[in-house]
Amino acid sequence: MSFLSQDFLDYIAENCDRASFIQNYLNKRGVDTNLICLDGKKHILIQFNSRFYNPAYKIKTIISHYDRVEGSPGANDNSACNFMLMNWAVNLIKFQGFHNVRIFFTDGEELGKNYGVSEQGAFGLASTFKRLGITNDDVYVFDSCGRGDVALLSDFRIPEKASKVFSKKYMDLYKRSKFLLQQSCPGHWISLPAPYSDNASFLACGIPAVAITILPGEEASQYAMELLKNPRLEASVLNRASGEDPDLRKLLPMTWQLFHTKGDNSESLTESAFVIMNNILYTLANLKTPV
Repeated sequence: MSFLSQDFLDYIAENCDRASFIQNYLNKRGVDTNLICLDGKKHILIQFNSRFYNPAYKIKTIISHYDRVEGSPGANDNSACNFMLMNWAVNLIKFQGFHNVRIFFTDGEELGKNYGVSEQGAFGLASTFKRLGITNDDVYVFDSCGRGDVALLSDFRIPEKASKVFSKKYMDLYKRSKFLLQQSCPGHWISLPAPYSDNASFLACGIPAVAITILPGEEASQYAMELLKNPRLEASVLNRASGEDPDLRKLLPMTWQLFHTKGDNSESLTESAFVIMNNILYTLANLKTPV
């Protein structure tokens, strides 16, 4: 496909060392990276020059997992997003003024789908954030953003036992996230329950985090209708049980049914998703929230 580079095709190749690829790709383009090893996982941090940060405004921590399920190219889950963020990082080193962005490419996200959130690679990262008192960032998780034309903001149900402080922080972030999508893709976004990504680890550690993904418009509309008709679907999506129930799995968007299969390949991606993501990231870089 013309909108996909040879570098991207190399990245989704079966034997690619993805952690090394990310670091080499960025370093060759002038972006410094740091490898952070936690609990046997390799996370990659991009922290920009100090001139790009203003302590009077919130830090925007961007999370995107780079691991993939064995046997799947992982083109949408989560290679396309990785690549868009890598190219965004290259642009951010030329940003005029400050942007307050830092980026983590995380390892081990897929493990959480089988063994629970505490086994997810980002759980160790979120736990470290909590231990160090880094709990006031705006945490944005981007996952599977390479297919479709509608941005989906994950709709998280705040537990009744959650503290008032957490609830307020989360709702403030959620409102800012809606504003972000209203500004960057007006008429092309929706908020619905979505499978947890690395946001699950941060939420489990009491740190507000939102997840954004992309779906084809017709799939998003059909999924919204299925949620209304099938009360079990929302709970199963949030509990990751829908993939085990064939009756529920067939109600999921086709984009999600492709996850962890050979069908999650370059041919499944759409240029429209890259356009929307570029708009979101450009708007996010310019979004400034006073502390």
